[in-house]
Amino acid sequence: MSLLARPAVAALAARTMQRLSVVLSRRSSGTGSTASWLARLPEYTCATRELTIPTSFGPARAVLYLPSDDEGAPPPVHVNFHGGGYVMPQVELDDALCRCLAVEAGVAVLNVDYVVAPQHPFPAAPRQAFEVVRWVAEHGGEQGWDGARLGVGGQSAGGGLAAAVARQALEEGGPSLALQVLHYPPLDLATPGRDKRAAIAKPLLRPWMADVFDTSYIPDPKQRADRLASPANPADTADLTGIAPALVVTAEYDLLKAEGVAYADRLRTAGALVGHHDVAGADHGYDANDEDKAREVYPLIAEHVRRALTGGKAS
Repeated sequence: MSLLARPAVAALAARTMQRLSVVLSRRSSGTGSTASWLARLPEYTCATRELTIPTSFGPARAVLYLPSDDEGAPPPVHVNFHGGGYVMPQVELDDALCRCLAVEAGVAVLNVDYVVAPQHPFPAAPRQAFEVVRWVAEHGGEQGWDGARLGVGGQSAGGGLAAAVARQALEEGGPSLALQVLHYPPLDLATPGRDKRAAIAKPLLRPWMADVFDTSYIPDPKQRADRLASPANPADTADLTGIAPALVVTAEYDLLKAEGVAYADRLRTAGALVGHHDVAGADHGYDANDEDKAREVYPLIAEHVRRALTGGKAS
């Protein structure tokens, strides 16, 4: 066991990363600043407002992105969960994607600031995420969206949470989800990062990072095979028939690609896979630094969201 795989050490490392991210986010510019995240893909513009959603884990802050087309009827709604290894709290990481989805798919997008580890270890995040989605489904009338036309999605850890929400919706009999978007998600935390292989020698995600993130999120290794954390692990053999339709997006060089492919295959067997797109020549989190690839992939995701939530053809 590496030192970073020890719960106390991993938690200390995660808290240090959180403090550093706060310092960087407050800068007026530069990598990691909130300003830099909000400045990405400026061609996508839309109105936003903040909401606070009550949950049993405390209030969840969320940013609502509103589509520009106002046809009178409330728009469908897509709930997004940001990335960050289940430990980083910046909802702004996914700002550009959310703006793109609102503009290109014509849906309201709710970007959720969920609880993170080590302050809130598993299963707090997936449970809270499900409570948020259930609230969104039930409160559309007062908030201005159509909660009956509902999708979920996320990037990296957020994709893992979206998969967990879809699983809970299947098990609980609702709410009904038209689509789950899983963008380079971690779907097998039961397999140690050092046992995973990427197509390149030095992928962005390294085993030490998996030690910090996975151990902070789920300190007990025996819990990491839980269906809400590792649906791509062979230990999860439940029948997924009836789970929400899914778009899975993987990256060619990502350390997490294999588990994304494995889960896409499992969803295909269950009749739930509507698309699997592998981003060529890309690594984990490629869209944060490669705006050209983001401009290719984000509209593709928006097409799937538009078709699933509006029932119409993508523009």
